[in-house]
Amino acid sequence: MKQSTSFPKEEIKILLLENISDAAAEELKEAGYSNIRRLSKALEETELLQELKDVHLLGIRSKTQVSARVFSESKKLLAVGCYCIGTNQVDLEAAALAGVPVFNAPYSNTRSVAELVLANAIFLIRRIPDKDKAAHQGIWMKDSKNSFELRGKTLGIIGYGNIGSQVSVLAEALGMQVCYYDLEPRLPLGNARQVRSLKEMLPKCDIVSLHIPADSSTRDIINAESIGWMKQGAMLINCARGEVVDVAALAAALQSGRLGGAAVDVFPEEPEKNGPGFESPLRGMPNTILSPHIGGSTEEAQLQIGLDVSSKLLNFLELGITNGSHSVPALSLPVQADTHRILHIHKNMPGVLSEINTKLSEHHINILGQYLKTNERIGYVVLDVDRNLSKEAFALLKSVKETLRVRMVY
Repeated sequence: MKQSTSFPKEEIKILLLENISDAAAEELKEAGYSNIRRLSKALEETELLQELKDVHLLGIRSKTQVSARVFSESKKLLAVGCYCIGTNQVDLEAAALAGVPVFNAPYSNTRSVAELVLANAIFLIRRIPDKDKAAHQGIWMKDSKNSFELRGKTLGIIGYGNIGSQVSVLAEALGMQVCYYDLEPRLPLGNARQVRSLKEMLPKCDIVSLHIPADSSTRDIINAESIGWMKQGAMLINCARGEVVDVAALAAALQSGRLGGAAVDVFPEEPEKNGPGFESPLRGMPNTILSPHIGGSTEEAQLQIGLDVSSKLLNFLELGITNGSHSVPALSLPVQADTHRILHIHKNMPGVLSEINTKLSEHHINILGQYLKTNERIGYVVLDVDRNLSKEAFALLKSVKETLRVRMVY
């Protein structure tokens, strides 16, 4: 059973930005945290710093950037919840050195993205975008030329993780052949086949779908050269990250007819808010679907994301559990009855654990439970100590060298 936190729940201040779902706020309220401020927009750094002066928990989506300065100056901040799939918008190294765990929901929108990919595949191969545009202009285009079924076609998946593998299963259910490329060996689902390289896979595929993160190794992985490996008239779907496709090269291939169509949900540069202002070389391209980064924007996905991230924030706040954290080492912890729990986050340097144990031992403080996890930057120690000696233990832990943060949980 969860125990009461040492800090009164009504005094824990929570800031939720960017229209985070009602489910997220309700999960926090049901746990007893009523001091919640919600804003519909993302905040720039200066404005964010102003809002965070007395905030303990911050919830964001993908637009708000949480920089090293934010972590340095927001002294009361205990944890950050990214109510989305990625954490690119957060300086994770700065979060680690501030002793602030950063949580996200990496799997909650998997089904929503997978369904959009398959819907886009059907629309592209039937050339619905062109026919739809013509119909809106009063032009009737009833013909079957260059319009096909998905059944029997080959889908190439770049990145066979949670979303890529679910796309694979759905595609096979529609009668497609599936092959995939991933940097790591991945166990195939169904009859999917892993290939050794993009150059081997792309010439075989009628449709290619991207499901990879954005980093130095994946930037512009689809470019003029790799497009040249693709089958004449093939189609590309990108619901992953905008940076993984050279959009100028893609636009040229669509304009020339080298590729038969594209569906793009993510872009290297995206507007900060709804309304006018979206620019892309892909605007106006034939048989092309452009959507405003809505792969995970379904009611079901937002509900699951809200519940997932809020649950992780509550587990850390009330128990010190850091499962799913991208900055503080992940620890799954049992509840120790009749004790007080203290969290100690420190730079990962030799001798810290020894100093902790020595100080407590010299003052005859018995440790009833101790848990340690480290990463390359920091160490995370959770100690369950005798209730009568917990205040003394807390003061001693604060004096340990390399300490970044100490907190009494309960």
